[in-house]
Amino acid sequence: MSQPSYADNPHAAAAPAVRGTNVMAILSLVFAFVFSPVGIVLGHIAKKQIHRTGEQGSGLATAGLVLSYIFTILGILWIIFVFVLAANSGSTAA
Repeated sequence: MSQPSYADNPHAAAAPAVRGTNVMAILSLVFAFVFSPVGIVLGHIAKKQIHRTGEQGSGLATAGLVLSYIFTILGILWIIFVFVLAANSGSTAA
């Protein structure tokens, strides 16, 4: 009687392929700090790709989206503040 080989064992399956982290998710997080509107676009692309391919990086894409939206809103508020300040600095009270 011979010993069973691994090929005879139907329960011995190959290890599942490890999928890497989505590059767009990483870029979304990076661009959140560099140029946040691009981080928003890349974050949405990454979420769509992750959903379709099953790659890792959903948390990175979410973090990139949240930070990008926050920094974009803060940037817009800062620009509005500067314009209001510049508009009021030209008027003098007599």
